Amino acid sequence: MKILLIHQNFPGQYKHLAPALVQAGHQVVALTPKVKQPSKWQGVNVLPYQIQGSSTKGIHPWLSDFETKLLRATSCYRGAKALKQQGFEPDVILAHHGWGESMFLKDIWPRARLGLYCELYHLTNETFTAFDPEFIKQNAEADPLRIRMKNLNNRLHQEVMDAGISPTRFQAATFPEEWQDRLTVAHDGIDTDLVVPNPGARLEVTGGRVLTREHEVVTFINRNLEPYRGYHVFMRALPDILKRRPNAQVTLIGGDEVSYGARAPDGKTWKQIFIDEVSDRIAPEDWERVHFLGRVPYERFLAMMQVSRVHVYLTYPFVLSWSLLEAMSAQCAILASDTEPVREALTEDETGWMVDFFDREGLVDRLCALLDDPETRARLGRAAREHVVEHYDLRKKCLPRHINWVEHLSGLSSRPPRD
Repeated sequence: MKILLIHQNFPGQYKHLAPALVQAGHQVVALTPKVKQPSKWQGVNVLPYQIQGSSTKGIHPWLSDFETKLLRATSCYRGAKALKQQGFEPDVILAHHGWGESMFLKDIWPRARLGLYCELYHLTNETFTAFDPEFIKQNAEADPLRIRMKNLNNRLHQEVMDAGISPTRFQAATFPEEWQDRLTVAHDGIDTDLVVPNPGARLEVTGGRVLTREHEVVTFINRNLEPYRGYHVFMRALPDILKRRPNAQVTLIGGDEVSYGARAPDGKTWKQIFIDEVSDRIAPEDWERVHFLGRVPYERFLAMMQVSRVHVYLTYPFVLSWSLLEAMSAQCAILASDTEPVREALTEDETGWMVDFFDREGLVDRLCALLDDPETRARLGRAAREHVVEHYDLRKKCLPRHINWVEHLSGLSSRPPRD
């Protein structure tokens, strides 16, 4: 087959699938604004397109999100049209449509089958809009209206998609009923041959200090340190953790930007806001046991998981982080928030422990209990890894499911745009 991949940050979720499709004998082309010049990556022809246009000043704020997606869609359309003029006719188009890029591709190739990576449909019930009362917007009554507007992109894609794939049941269930008969649940997969426990792991932290499995290391990870992933909850628990665990070394990975939710007020960062909030409760010598590592290469991320004695994972009801499953694959003892996406991957007292997202005292108590109980940590860590190997292994489970899904997609009748 001829397969076209669309992703604004290629390879993104196609990191493993794209090379596997090449190895299966397919011609694979990726169209992305991430590169400036044509290149080759693991057998994939990676071609650039340039995002043209800019956001309109003074536009209604509820439309600004869609306008950004529309600019990407029209820019990708121009890049795809040039590709068609060169004679390329894909049998299958695979796209992460979350940024809008693939909105008009069926207008160029109406007979191609379009398979979407369906990450999330924005819901307006209180579980999503009011989960964390601390951050409810002042115009809370209007928030569901704004969120419905965010689904314009989803709705326009629903008309032309032939099939979709979601990494978890929780994420798939956010999409409306009319999507469900075209959705498949299959996780992207965890490389359990790479993400393994390592008794000899070493992690260099602040001031050149090296942490190993001999240290009492508590770990916490966000892509960016922010409330959606419970950073504020963890930081508010930090003074008590440091007080009750005088030998603990606390390491945090995460950037200063925003991946989800709103930006911090007054030009600040969420990271600094909550450091400032707890700073007067933490002695200077205890701050020396807290290590903010920022954004790190994957090898350093893996080393942190491998030296972790307890890994804390907190999240709103939202997209499940790969880092939780990677921590489980590394055989960490997990203490996670008792929220719906976590419950799909973790079972209380079998593969980890859970605590109410907002229960700061419960978080500290359960963390200390785990740190005091090496037998339970070992039991939970072994079971967590076994669970990931059985259900989320990249090569034996997930990648074959994705390849089968693409092959099934190729046999479907295409849904062209409506006249």
